[in-house]
Order: sequence, then C-alpha cells, then structure tokens
Amino acid sequence: MKKIFIILCVLPLLFSCGIQSIPQAKNQVEAALAEITNQYKRRADLVPNLVSTVKGYAKHEEETLTGVVEARAKASQMSIDPTNVNPQMLQEFSKNQTGLSQALGRLMVVVEKYPELKADANFRDLQAQLEGTENRITIARQRAIEAIKLYNDLITVPPTSWTNSLFYHHHKMPQWSVAEEEVKSIEKTPEVKF
Repeated sequence: MKKIFIILCVLPLLFSCGIQSIPQAKNQVEAALAEITNQYKRRADLVPNLVSTVKGYAKHEEETLTGVVEARAKASQMSIDPTNVNPQMLQEFSKNQTGLSQALGRLMVVVEKYPELKADANFRDLQAQLEGTENRITIARQRAIEAIKLYNDLITVPPTSWTNSLFYHHHKMPQWSVAEEEVKSIEKTPEVKF
C-alpha cells in the first residue's frame, strides 16, 4: 500500500517536470537556430559593402568578386525553419554557408595583393565587422548545439522521456554538423606564405 502511495505522489512530480521542460527546451532550440540565421544574415549584409570596397582597388579580380556575390546569394536564399528542421535541410544550409565562408577566404587572399586596400579605413572596419560576425556565428552554433542536446536529452532520457511518450511524441532534432567538404578542408594543413 505504501508503494502505491509513493508512486502516486512521485509520478505527478516527474510528469510535471517534463510537461514544462520539453516545450521550454524546444523553444530554446528554435531561438538558438533563429540566432544562427540572424548572424548569417548579418554576414550577408556586410558582404556587398566589402565587395564594393574591394572592387574599387582590385578591378581586375572580377572572378573572385563574382564568386563572393554568387556565394552570398546562394547562402541568403535558404534559411532554417526551426519548427520543421531535418538533417538534409540542415546539411544544405550548412553547405551554402560554407561556400560563402570559402569565397570570403579567397577574397581575403586577393586583398593581400593590395597593400593600399589593407590600409583603407573602410576596408579595415568592414573586415573587423566580418571577423566579429564569424565569431558570433561560432557562438550561436555552439549555443544551438547545446540547446539541441538538452532538448534531445529531455525527450529520450527518463523520466522526461516518459512524459514525451505520453503527451508530446516529439522526435530527436538533428544536431548541427559540419558538411563533409568542410571537414576535408579543415583537415588540410593551411599553407602560409610570406
């Protein structure tokens, strides 16, 4: 009789924790993914200013500048819908953003050829803003990874997983990952020339 009484007292406590925490964790994931999109948008907004500044100095580097503009357009066309995210969508979004990162890297290599451009205050300011944005993107992705982990733990680990099974039936969210091409480029030793 005591066991039944204890179970009847403890069970509602366990379920009440899960009833609130699962939706809160899902909201946190959605907010974290929205912040990633926000930071990528900030980067995309900076790119045209950066390209136009470089164009003034490097008129014959049209191929690189066109590549940056095209990569920006491709990256800006897609956004993450946190309520309907799937692994393929996340991978495609990441691939587009990686393409823009690589194009910006090529642009910075071109800039090395133009000392007067590197000394230009507008360029330095844009470059500092872009570097700051890249740092913000990294932090936003780290926060999203943690939020997704917390959410996935809540819906798969008892006792809150029991609440999920009874009331919500949520599935695990795909974790943020790096595209295979990006992993290969990361594994290569960077070449430094002086």
